[in-house]
Amino acid sequence: MAVRGNSIIKGIEISEIINLLNKAYADEWLAYYQYFIEAKIIKGIMKDAVIAELTLHAADELRHATLIADRIIQLGGSPLLSPQEWLKHTNCGYAEPKNFDVVAILQDSIKGEQCAISTYSTLADIVKDKDIITYNMVSQILADEVEHEEDLQALHDDIAEFVLDLKKSIG
Repeated sequence: MAVRGNSIIKGIEISEIINLLNKAYADEWLAYYQYFIEAKIIKGIMKDAVIAELTLHAADELRHATLIADRIIQLGGSPLLSPQEWLKHTNCGYAEPKNFDVVAILQDSIKGEQCAISTYSTLADIVKDKDIITYNMVSQILADEVEHEEDLQALHDDIAEFVLDLKKSIG
């Protein structure tokens, strides 16, 4: 535990920060797996573009989990140690893919990103002016999640537009 580093935290218990970060840590691992498995099972038009995006997002979620685990350890805590704990502590849950169609996968992924945006926005509000290190990390992750939502929504919109244009041309 970084004694001097932790001494700059004011107005919030370190144990509360660790608890909140562990919930986000669970979310990141579940998001990583969701993107990983969706990239494997997805079917439909433009799937290659979506697979590329899901694969990139999976790597980002794994990077986020690493950042969060490192911060938890800096604070003197321990990251959740088993996947069973992830499901118990998650903010956003895990949406097992039931429909492998590209549009359904994108819709599920967009919902996941929207939950992540809400989670990190709330976490940023909680630690702002109390724990600058966690705040900066959370702000960067939040920016990534906003970008992910935009990327996925753009793919969804492109597919919807393609289908509409196709219907018009077949007519």
